Amino acid sequence: MEYTEKINLENKKKLQELLKELPKFCSDFFRYLDTRNTSSRTRLSYGYDIRIFFEFIQENNPVYKKMSMHDIPISVLDEMTPIDIEEYLSYLSYYEKSDGQTVTNGEKGKSRKLSAIRTMYNYYFKKEFIKTNAPSMIDTPKKHKENIIRLDKDEVADLITTVQNGENLTARQLAAHQKTKYRDIAILTLLLGTGIRVSECVGLDVADVSFKNNCMRVVRKGGNESTIYFGDEVADALLDYLELEREGLVQKATPEHENALFLSLKYSRLTTRSVEKLVKKYTGAANINKKITPHKLRSTYGTNLYKETGDIYLVADALGHKSVETTRQHYAAIDDDRRRLAGKFSGSIFHEDE
Repeated sequence: MEYTEKINLENKKKLQELLKELPKFCSDFFRYLDTRNTSSRTRLSYGYDIRIFFEFIQENNPVYKKMSMHDIPISVLDEMTPIDIEEYLSYLSYYEKSDGQTVTNGEKGKSRKLSAIRTMYNYYFKKEFIKTNAPSMIDTPKKHKENIIRLDKDEVADLITTVQNGENLTARQLAAHQKTKYRDIAILTLLLGTGIRVSECVGLDVADVSFKNNCMRVVRKGGNESTIYFGDEVADALLDYLELEREGLVQKATPEHENALFLSLKYSRLTTRSVEKLVKKYTGAANINKKITPHKLRSTYGTNLYKETGDIYLVADALGHKSVETTRQHYAAIDDDRRRLAGKFSGSIFHEDE
């Protein structure tokens, strides 16, 4: 909980700084979001997305280009037409930031940014601060279904074996591997064996884990606490790490980080970015020809759980999804095994029962 509170505080500080840049009237909208029990991460994401919207306005309107973004009046929202919103979505496909960095957005990115300005417009429209609501007249960009990228059983075995023996790692990576092998096995086994998010993983404290009941307490997306149960493989991997490696790391940790379950070689709580690099390093060393991220390990768990149980509600609960529809969209697609089963079944049509 201390870690979660720290992250929330950091996000709130970042949003406060962002509000100094956004138009003055935006402060009312973000105060409203706060009352709706949205997470600090969601509010900050909205802030970044809305800033892009006003950057687009300044770039394309000579009147607003001359003034500070902070001074743009709320009347600008009424000036935007549905055609302007469509042009904004087109702009998001490819644009260049002030520092020269180019940015692209696909269907998912455009949908998220449209959702942000829709929510903002809806707030001011209902409060009667504006008379028009252009984003509400625009269809959400169509999302094409993507195949779930996940590891099969052989790839999972190859990944864990690679972490155990350090095969195909560089000399520099091997030096670190000798000090973090059990930690890395524990992290990958935990992600694959429970499907928790990488943010939930790095937020764990030692006190959150109970080996008596093989369970742990995690703070889910949105701030809710949940109890997650794990199997013997996860328990063994965690115990090996706690007994063989963590003690050496925690001795040099500062009081701020000494409660963290997973520690870095800098003796501080491991970050989400560090885990992302860890996954990339070992999947590369294992010669797994898929773009695997911590989220793909979560997908591996969710897919296998669905295949084993066929219970979409259980999968939704295990993954911490607020809506079962989210789970259904990602995990209820017919996989190759079921397609093969369907093909075999079709053959029975042509044969009479003997």
